[in-house]
Amino acid sequence: MSQNPCPFTGSIVALATPFRGGKVDWAALEALIEAQVAAGQRGLVPCGSTGESATLTHEEHTEVVAFTVKRAAGRVPVIAGTGSNSTAEAIRLTREAERAGAQGALLISPYYNKPTQAGILAHYRAVAEATALPLVVYNIPGRTSSTIEPETLARLGEIPNVVGVKDSTGSLDRIMDTVAACGANLAVISGDDSLTLPIVAMGGVGAISALANVVPREMAQLTDAALAGRWDEARGLHFRLLPLMRAAFLETNPIPVKAALAMLGRCADELRLPLLPMTPAPREKLRRVLADLGLPLVAGAA
Repeated sequence: MSQNPCPFTGSIVALATPFRGGKVDWAALEALIEAQVAAGQRGLVPCGSTGESATLTHEEHTEVVAFTVKRAAGRVPVIAGTGSNSTAEAIRLTREAERAGAQGALLISPYYNKPTQAGILAHYRAVAEATALPLVVYNIPGRTSSTIEPETLARLGEIPNVVGVKDSTGSLDRIMDTVAACGANLAVISGDDSLTLPIVAMGGVGAISALANVVPREMAQLTDAALAGRWDEARGLHFRLLPLMRAAFLETNPIPVKAALAMLGRCADELRLPLLPMTPAPREKLRRVLADLGLPLVAGAA
């Protein structure tokens, strides 16, 4: 058994970072945080992929994490995105998050460098040795070209403060291999909204959800029901949300999430280059799915 079992379970929102006029929209971010907590989300992840961390300045990254910690006010844990392809930079970001009061850190597998499995292990070990925070490994080869193999994850699970893996491989076979390899030493957390139900069924402990920005209560209910073994309830919610789960990834995340939030009047449909707003045909499909779910679209939403 891990010396530090995963303290993060249930649906945890991967927060979008609202922008207006090229700057972080702090009022919209505060409203988003409040809505997520009120809807039953079990944690907040600022500065992840959904939060457009790749185009935040270093100063903005630190400010967004500190702002989220302050607004969360201990009601739910804040798991700061602190990953980098540079180990030294990942350590710096993680230490800054720790100083800001975050309760954990989420670190993407090093991208672009394409390290070996030994290099990935050494990367995470160096970060773990530099902080007391519980760390969640983020395995998303579609963004990194750096897959973390189940055997490597099992070794990472032997590091006391490496407590979980957010799996965004999209492969149930690989997830089964990870659960089998890691046992109780490393919790598996869904990184793909549409796979949350089957991942929990295989022993996963929750989800870090992009879709929760849009439907926080429903994603919390789905994940809580699955974790409690209320499978009929969980399946019902899963299939009700499935069209939105698919529409929310018609283009690169968080493009559709930002479009949906704008349609619901929660923030501007503004991203940073090289991301652009959602194109017309997928946008219309997303709008129809939101309307079919009965969500309150703002007048003229398109």
